[in-house]
Amino acid sequence: MDFLTLFLVYLCSVLTVTALLCLCSGRKESFLTRTVNRASQMLSLVIPTPLQRVTHRALHRLFHTRSSLFVVLHVALQAAVFGEYTWEVFGYCWELQFHLLLLLLPYLLLAGNMGCFLLCSRANPGIITKSNHASLVKVYAYDGVMFQKGIVCPTCTMEKPARSKHCSVCRTCVHRFDHHCVWLNNCVGASNTGSFLLYLLALTATAATLAAITAALLLHVVLLSDAMHGTYLDAQGREQPVDIAFLVQHLFLTFPRIVFMLGFVVLLTLVLGGYSSFSLYLAFTNQTTNEWCKSRRFGSSHHLTSQPHNRQLIYKNIYSKGIWRNLKEIFRPPTALERKKT
Repeated sequence: MDFLTLFLVYLCSVLTVTALLCLCSGRKESFLTRTVNRASQMLSLVIPTPLQRVTHRALHRLFHTRSSLFVVLHVALQAAVFGEYTWEVFGYCWELQFHLLLLLLPYLLLAGNMGCFLLCSRANPGIITKSNHASLVKVYAYDGVMFQKGIVCPTCTMEKPARSKHCSVCRTCVHRFDHHCVWLNNCVGASNTGSFLLYLLALTATAATLAAITAALLLHVVLLSDAMHGTYLDAQGREQPVDIAFLVQHLFLTFPRIVFMLGFVVLLTLVLGGYSSFSLYLAFTNQTTNEWCKSRRFGSSHHLTSQPHNRQLIYKNIYSKGIWRNLKEIFRPPTALERKKT
């Protein structure tokens, strides 16, 4: 039972770190970054100065500059999971006469999510340049609260269109900026939000399908072996009926890689499912991650200096036009001409 507890703690730790990287990837000063900075300050008391400089440069390059490290890690994780699925799970399921279309479904979902991944990572997210700036300024109206007319980006030296933001990692302003995703090594903006949403949904469906097939395989093995009706000897030599904990331990010792993969994809499904649900909520309400995060702070903020100081800032999402039109806008970003017609 001790090994099972350690195994679950290990899996939870891995998925927690993965979830933090996903959730904090688009924030300039994220919880993860602050934690790393504080830890480095404490370690600086015992670590030699040359090593500190090397570590600082490595961390800065990892979190504040574009890097393909997480892209490689993403591909490696998928390769490891599908390698195990192909090498063992598929073979056992085929021997147990699982339906072929069910066994091929993860590969079809993999092709879909990799296609969306390539679209997201290689696409222009909506970079604002001097040539398209004039038209992008007219796409969205300024709400006067979160986005105000006349604000100039100090880096790009251009007036910020409504719903845009300067990405410090890509070093450019992005139209309808959502967040910078380290797993894509690219920003998510007006031009690739739709493919990013499809990528998330396909990735979640892939993990869920792998978990379901693998769990069905193990359940089938348990039922065929009739292990639930057996007994075992505990540490004191007493005969005990088989329970869930013993059964999980037995399966882990018999199929260690399969059980490890199952635990990983189940936790991954939960993390991706939560993030996908949040992304769908943003799509249904026509918000970006950047706007949602900023709106959380308005409760304690105040109006601009031209407004009375005793009036609290009231934010209202003026960009939502109903679920159907909001979804349509995600996959077909509006232009200045379309805004004039509406």
